[in-house]
Amino acid sequence: MRLLTIILAVLILNVILYIQVVSEQRQAYENAIRTFRQIEQMLDGNQKEIEEVTAEYRETCLRNAEAIAYIIQKDPSVLESVEELKNIAQLVGVDEIHIFDDTGRIYAGTHPEYYGYTFDSGGQMAFFKPMLEDHSLKLVQDIAPNTAEEKMMQYSALWSMNGEFIVQVGMEPVNVMKVTEKNELSYLFSQFRVNLEADYYAIDIGSGQIVGSTDLDCVGKNLTEIGLDENAFSEYEKGFSAFVNGRNAYCVFQRAGDNYIGRVIASRDLYQRIPRTTIALAICLTAIAVALNLAITRYMNRYVVDGIHGINEKLGRIAEGNLDEVIDIHSSAEFTELSSYINTMKQSILDSNRKMSYVLSKTNMYIGVYECNEHMKRVQFTEYVPRIFALDDEETQQLGQDVVSFQHFISSIRKNPVEGEPDTFGVKDRFVKLEEIRDSHETFGVVIDVTESVIKRKEIEAERDMDLLTGLYNRRGMEQKLSALFEKPEELGHSAIVMIDADNLKVINDNYGHEAGDSYLRLTAKLIANVGTGGCVAARMGGDEFVLFLYGYESEKELEDALKELVDVQDQRTAVLTNDVRVTLKFSCGYCLIRGRAGYQEALKEADERMYENKRERKK
Repeated sequence: MRLLTIILAVLILNVILYIQVVSEQRQAYENAIRTFRQIEQMLDGNQKEIEEVTAEYRETCLRNAEAIAYIIQKDPSVLESVEELKNIAQLVGVDEIHIFDDTGRIYAGTHPEYYGYTFDSGGQMAFFKPMLEDHSLKLVQDIAPNTAEEKMMQYSALWSMNGEFIVQVGMEPVNVMKVTEKNELSYLFSQFRVNLEADYYAIDIGSGQIVGSTDLDCVGKNLTEIGLDENAFSEYEKGFSAFVNGRNAYCVFQRAGDNYIGRVIASRDLYQRIPRTTIALAICLTAIAVALNLAITRYMNRYVVDGIHGINEKLGRIAEGNLDEVIDIHSSAEFTELSSYINTMKQSILDSNRKMSYVLSKTNMYIGVYECNEHMKRVQFTEYVPRIFALDDEETQQLGQDVVSFQHFISSIRKNPVEGEPDTFGVKDRFVKLEEIRDSHETFGVVIDVTESVIKRKEIEAERDMDLLTGLYNRRGMEQKLSALFEKPEELGHSAIVMIDADNLKVINDNYGHEAGDSYLRLTAKLIANVGTGGCVAARMGGDEFVLFLYGYESEKELEDALKELVDVQDQRTAVLTNDVRVTLKFSCGYCLIRGRAGYQEALKEADERMYENKRERKK
């Protein structure tokens, strides 16, 4: 009998060992597949990064060429100095500048040794030859070796705005080359050298040569030199054992394009957990035996111990605020009676909440109250709280069951204060007044729906500060807005103030009536309110006068482009006043750049003077 027991134990041990070996091999295969997917994902991600960086470099090359052409056109004398051109190249951030004449010959630039080269001097130069026929072309060349030094460069070229010369700039594509290196196998495998348990290989299918590996000594060898057989790659797709680099190992290989990608892990590392697992299994069996003993003891005491534990647990949840909990312990008559008393007491608390909700509902406002303390996991609140906060049933249940979530919700409400309304916050499409009384252990809150009163106040303020005819600010609203902006001049960026006068308003009123004149003013207001892409404050000062303040532009050029946009539409738009009346939308304007002024009043006067100058010039 003892011998039979030993034999049975040995058989069980062998089965367990076999299961563990198979499990470790399956885990090794899954780890390999995950790694292969990571390599594919890295290749895909790196390819996208290459495309993005390449596109960005092309755009940068073209922008740099435009900037240099603009500088040279403004000051042609810089063409006479190589040092000046080198300074411009350093300022803009390019490596080379070449200036071509209208025949395609280099006659100036940062590298005098290239003077005399033409678009016929090499394949790289010939790329830009079509520009001699089409002055609208703006060309960016792919990264390629340059004609003189075979150095990898990216060139872009365009005509100057006056059409007198071609600017070509060259940049060394350092970032593109660095990103491209990430798609090389040597880089990819370097990402896996931190895993000391396994080695990774990339093997060329045609030659059997190892073209990449975390074991750098193996790169360049044939796969047979380290103990691998190519036939095994396709025959044993789930993995196979081999003697690799002088040690037993488990290998998983998968085809990837023109290569086999593989993961090789030493057997001693692969199976090192088996002894520990066996010991753990013995411990588990012992623990199961102990657990069975405890279960029997527990079963013997369940009618007393479990009953008390059940009541204590439910009482704890009730104390945490879960008043929906029902105590239904019926293991004895005493527990049944105790459960009934506790349920009656809990119902009395719920009735008190309903009574409070009823009292609050008799007011002419929606008022809700809530309460929680450090011992409660749930929040107690009256029925109007969810309605005021615009909560649906699911949100109400979730917030009511978790004090922490409810506190986070209240904190998020406080992040949307209503300006000029103390303790008032915006909640979706309404406004609520929220006040809390807190001590070290408890929070009591009152929330009131004040949407109607806030909206009425906002309507009054809007009527006070807005011009009802055009929807723009009136004089008062504009002064308040500009005063607030100029309190933080560092945030204004490049800014300008514009005075605008709607021409011919009196003629339109006399000829077509005041309704047509109002339409004329509204169309003028709509036009100026949509100028530019930065910040904009538009106001009607009264009659046919308007003020426009543009701010928040990153450069003076962007600001001047926006101002030019306004000037360009003078006398260029048609205003449809009625179905039968169409007139040209005319206005005079003058502007003044702020340029560090502490206030806007002086700039406003200067813009007004320029507006009248513009009006006089346009009447000539």
